[in-house]
Amino acid sequence: MPVPNSPKYVYAFAEGNKDLKDLLGGKGANLAEMSNLGLPVPPGFTITTEACRAYLAGGEEPTGLRGEVDAHLAALEERMGRRLGQPDDPLLVSVRSGAAFSMPGMMDTVLNIGLSDASVDGLAAQAGDERFAWDSYRRLIQMFGKTVLGVDGELFEERLESAKDAKGAASDLDLDASDLRSLVTAYKELVAKEAGQDFPQDPRTQLDLAVRAVFSSWNGERARLYRRQERIPDDLGTAVNIVAMVFGNLGADSGTGVAFTRDPATGKQGVYGDYLANAQGEDVVAGIRNTVSLADLERLDKSSYDQLLDIMRTLEDHYRDLCDIEFTIERGTLWMLQTRVGKRTAEAAFRIAAQLVDQGLIDEDEALRRVTGAQLAQLMFPRFAERTERTERAGASGDGPDAGDDGDFRPIARGIAASPGAAVGRAVFDQDTAVEWANNGDRVILVRRETNPDDLAGMVAAEGILTSRGGKTSHAAVVARGMGKTCVCGAESLDVDPGRRRFTAPGGIEVGEGDVISVDGTSGCVYLGEAPVVPSAVVDYFEGRTAPTDGESDALVPAVHRIMAHADARRRLRVRANADTGEDAERALRFGAEGIGLLRTEHMFLGERRKHVERLVLADTDDGRTAALDALLPLQRRDFADVLAAMDGLPVTIRLLDPPLHEFLPDLTDLSVRVALAEARGEEDADDRALLDAVRRLHEQNPMLGLRGVRLGLVIPGLFAMQIRAIAEAAAERVREGGTPHAEIMVPLVGGVQELEIIRDEAHSVFAAVAEETGAEVSFPVGTMIELPRAALTAGQIAEAAEFFSFGTNDLTQTTWGFSRDDVEASFFTAYLDAGIFGVSPFETLDRDGVGRLVALAVSEGRATRPDLALGVCGEHGGDPESVRFFHDVGLDYVSCSPFRLPVARLEAGRAAVARDGGKGGDTR
Repeated sequence: MPVPNSPKYVYAFAEGNKDLKDLLGGKGANLAEMSNLGLPVPPGFTITTEACRAYLAGGEEPTGLRGEVDAHLAALEERMGRRLGQPDDPLLVSVRSGAAFSMPGMMDTVLNIGLSDASVDGLAAQAGDERFAWDSYRRLIQMFGKTVLGVDGELFEERLESAKDAKGAASDLDLDASDLRSLVTAYKELVAKEAGQDFPQDPRTQLDLAVRAVFSSWNGERARLYRRQERIPDDLGTAVNIVAMVFGNLGADSGTGVAFTRDPATGKQGVYGDYLANAQGEDVVAGIRNTVSLADLERLDKSSYDQLLDIMRTLEDHYRDLCDIEFTIERGTLWMLQTRVGKRTAEAAFRIAAQLVDQGLIDEDEALRRVTGAQLAQLMFPRFAERTERTERAGASGDGPDAGDDGDFRPIARGIAASPGAAVGRAVFDQDTAVEWANNGDRVILVRRETNPDDLAGMVAAEGILTSRGGKTSHAAVVARGMGKTCVCGAESLDVDPGRRRFTAPGGIEVGEGDVISVDGTSGCVYLGEAPVVPSAVVDYFEGRTAPTDGESDALVPAVHRIMAHADARRRLRVRANADTGEDAERALRFGAEGIGLLRTEHMFLGERRKHVERLVLADTDDGRTAALDALLPLQRRDFADVLAAMDGLPVTIRLLDPPLHEFLPDLTDLSVRVALAEARGEEDADDRALLDAVRRLHEQNPMLGLRGVRLGLVIPGLFAMQIRAIAEAAAERVREGGTPHAEIMVPLVGGVQELEIIRDEAHSVFAAVAEETGAEVSFPVGTMIELPRAALTAGQIAEAAEFFSFGTNDLTQTTWGFSRDDVEASFFTAYLDAGIFGVSPFETLDRDGVGRLVALAVSEGRATRPDLALGVCGEHGGDPESVRFFHDVGLDYVSCSPFRLPVARLEAGRAAVARDGGKGGDTR
């Protein structure tokens, strides 16, 4: 019985609902919801995530848990009319994990708990099928041995393969009761040898050990890796579901399957899924036998098929989303084992959201919540060229043209298009090689017969995944869709030999490790060689090459256009681009930019222009500096004129010169060697010697924290004045041409208000002079980039001189953490991510606790001084989905990012706005 005042750790299905997934996990919450809807769910109960967290914290079951399990197990036994493991008529249960977020295959499950030497014959008698009973028993020992006792799963597979070879069996279905009885004996001997203990015969001991194993699997290596990849918090824990077993392995009139209410790859409506007759649930997702289409179930069992379709409609209308359903048919009786809001590809996410609006199930705000910036980014990656698609029809069977007939690739096989995209890389056959080669900069394709959770690191590292077994609901397919990875499954014509590190395609084509292959997750085609890729249809739409109404009404581009239009209508944050040239600015406009938030002038001084800056830096007389500045002025003026013309009427924030000084000087080592060699030959060059002396004088040990930014403008007289004059003159030229230029002058690397005041006063003087010379009004706001902790901490003072702040979050992250991005990402970042110090790189997603607090402080204190202070961000965090939501919440006016990331920023700005209105969409992680 529960201990007084202790937490409630166990819930019957009738006590839960779908909104309790944080407590009951997604699986438990949805089993409860289906039970409440009156759907055919096997009875059972759920142990909460709170119990898991308590177990992991204390290393033992929390007080009261055992008594609650006793009570719920007794109620289950009374309802079923038999006891757990009862010798003559055993109740068997499954023990399944179920976290709040879907983590397919990452944690553990054990089926058939309660079977033993004493009850296996009773199960056979009750089922009237001896083979079924021994098949169930061998499955229990295999799953329990691997999951609970830590026996290597491959050892069980080896014994199964030996049994099949001895029988001459093509699959496990060809093994009879005698074969399976012998296999059980072999499995028990294996467990005793490898685990150092016998397989437990007491049913309650089996149950308790399985529950603890599921708890512990939350911190398993593959589960932790998956959570890091999907950004799922580590402290949630998993629930455990204990459910009465129903059996799909009772013969041809039984089976198991997975169904989707819409195609999870494309979003198209219809009947999608896989079915496997005479099988238990794990057989489908493991891909050990190839499934048949769900549509074939209509022929095999029309009554169950019709009932399943009715349930699918009920669930989709109830959840208002794509549902992923697991079911079992036991001798013609349909049972629902699980439902959840289904994982889907990026393409499907946009299509489904638009479809559900049309069906009246959700509104446009909810549609916006249902998609993410990360999904939109996936849709913007290239796809294979059309000629590749034509070629595949001619040669997917392996009989097509040689590689030379259509470039350096040819189609060699076709599988199931499980997760769309175009992936090209070198074939690898195990996860360790995939990780090693990817870390060395190689693109790789992970090739397996079927994947399992232990392959996760290789799947993360790979560009794409190719398997010879399994369907759209296999482990490879589900995980790949969740990660946005290209995947082709069930390419049956491929003979994958991981031992020899090669696969053989039709026609005897051998592909060894390291050979380049291409996989098309949209068509299912596999190519030998590197297939050509073209821009995505979504990029064509953003570029203006494709009209938003092209294609069918449920096509991808119209769906993206519709949701983007609503995001633009709802968002408060403006979106600008980081762009340095007129060409960049024009592309940014096509992608939806509302101005330029960062124009980096140092990029304008490369190539031939570098010599002018070198002359300026090394000049030791006023005349020398003036000559260098006079040479640079017209060049700068032309640069700014191009960008102001492209962005006419929109704001253009121009950052004054901010490179480390060494970038404009000759390399010290190279110059030293040149001078030394000349001296050794007696050919000393006076200019080179003077240059070397100057470079040594200006040499810095840490240039990123040296003479750069505002310091450069203060130390080199006339430098910033020249740039400001070039901006003003370019703007005056635009005014004469009838334009409306809106430049903003950004002073970089300010740490104290005094620095900014000097440059501001200089800017105002230049504006006045140019206005007098040209007769045009060219006075523009002067602000600063907040990229140093001191600037953030003294933002109230700096706002007295600044008309705007733009947060340079790249440098602010470096200076707050005290490390250089270029150095640390190549050294210890991987170790930090593995250790959980970082959930994600702080250069990818803003560090809210540290850098974010500085930003929030600067916003608050800056606006306290100057209420009309304009606020933006120009680091690449401005295009990161998670960071955009933070910038919205903290009150910035705009974000700025590279042109290609602008659509993502627009979408996430809209999602941030509707999030304020409450409500949650489905979990489409």
